[in-house]
Amino acid sequence: MLGLVEPTGCGIGGDLFAIVWDAGDKKLYGLNASGRSPRSLPFSYFAENGLTSIPPHGPLPVSVPGTVDGWFELHAKFGKLPMADNLAPAISYAEQGFPVTQLVAYYWGRSTKNLSKFPGFNETFMPGGKAPAEGDMFRNPRLAKTYRAIAQGGRDAFYKGEIARKIATYMEENGGFLGYEDLASHTSEWVEPVSTNYRGYDVWELPPNGQGIAALQILNILESYDLASMGRTSPDYIHLFTEAKKLVFEDRAKFYADPAFNEIPVKELISKEYAAKRRQLIDPVRASKRLEAGNPALERGDTTYLTVADAEGNMVSLIQSNYRGMGSGMTPADLGFILQDRGEMFSLKEGHFNQYAPGKRPFHTIIPAFVTRDGKPHMSFGVMGGATQPQMHAQIIINMVDFGLNLQEAGDAPRMVHSGSGQPTDEQMTDGGYLSLEDGIPMETRRQLRQMGHSIRFNSGLFGGYQAILQDSDSGVYFGASESRKDGQAAGY
Repeated sequence: MLGLVEPTGCGIGGDLFAIVWDAGDKKLYGLNASGRSPRSLPFSYFAENGLTSIPPHGPLPVSVPGTVDGWFELHAKFGKLPMADNLAPAISYAEQGFPVTQLVAYYWGRSTKNLSKFPGFNETFMPGGKAPAEGDMFRNPRLAKTYRAIAQGGRDAFYKGEIARKIATYMEENGGFLGYEDLASHTSEWVEPVSTNYRGYDVWELPPNGQGIAALQILNILESYDLASMGRTSPDYIHLFTEAKKLVFEDRAKFYADPAFNEIPVKELISKEYAAKRRQLIDPVRASKRLEAGNPALERGDTTYLTVADAEGNMVSLIQSNYRGMGSGMTPADLGFILQDRGEMFSLKEGHFNQYAPGKRPFHTIIPAFVTRDGKPHMSFGVMGGATQPQMHAQIIINMVDFGLNLQEAGDAPRMVHSGSGQPTDEQMTDGGYLSLEDGIPMETRRQLRQMGHSIRFNSGLFGGYQAILQDSDSGVYFGASESRKDGQAAGY
């Protein structure tokens, strides 16, 4: 349904990640449903065509869409209703239409400036030659037809049937490389979530190729400080958080990539010992301008988030995305959806962990999160928004654990976002980046942060979109929270 009504954030042309608490097994499961790059696109192509980075739109950043396979993997392991029943409401709304909401209309209009030049986009997403405005009724009969084919034929209808052939033909006709065999050979991967303990709470993330462990690294570095005594809007806390983020994001730029192509030191990166070493690099009164990634010793051995919990105690933390805006702009045939542009996140630097290679999963920003306490489920949550996500995951935990905020207050509290760190796509931080602070951070705090060497911007950051469910371990009662900055809601029945 979200892929239909919020094509600005996700769709079946994108990828999916999920963490699931199974009440029967009393265990967390992790699913990496991200797709791989086209096998027919060699690394040499980019240099031969004068490219130093992968463009954000068009055919080159398109990787295999993993969402549909992710749905069916989750359904096979945990589902109860027939998939046709699950898809029926979305099919109905796609055929009959729905009113476009304010925020979706805004982002839709912004995306059309870049994407309307790509074949198929206008026919599906610009009825009457323009993007839908707030309150306009929008129909997508092409997507309804695609959903119906998936409901009847399963995941193979998408990856091995007519849909796959249409995608491959469209890409070939429009200068792309994603082919039928890329789709037919696609598989998701069940992975073990990883965690760190923060003041008695086990915070869980998925390992790379996503960026989830960055939140764990930030929490590990900050655990030794008495944040509660500093205060949530104090310059001391905001400075320490920002400096911890800078350190972690240098590791993120160097190490986070597809583990099928690299030996990534996840265990070492999220260890308390490594955090203690990195913590020593923080100057308590001065902002850093340039940092290097650490050297952990190896021991051999744009986005939609949702969370749901049921009466049996099962909880799902799930995130889907087409990546930048509505995706690549590539809108195949009459299928009703846009292919993602996640391949933009590869590095074109030889030897980099995240270097582009055929059949490789790119670095990913979308991350679901989960918290357990004493082995019991405590909270399922996520925060949409690119590189904002691990920063917000850590801030949500700190707001609740250190500053005593409840589930909704933890999301409503003013946020800070640091930008300008080194990136897995080769960008380097040379000037310390900049710090964006929401309204509610006192002016005196901003002045002191400037005096400490931080570059401050007002309300200029991507502050993310938060959703969460918390379960009371004694009563079993669920508490829901939703974002005040964008569309979203908490609902129980």
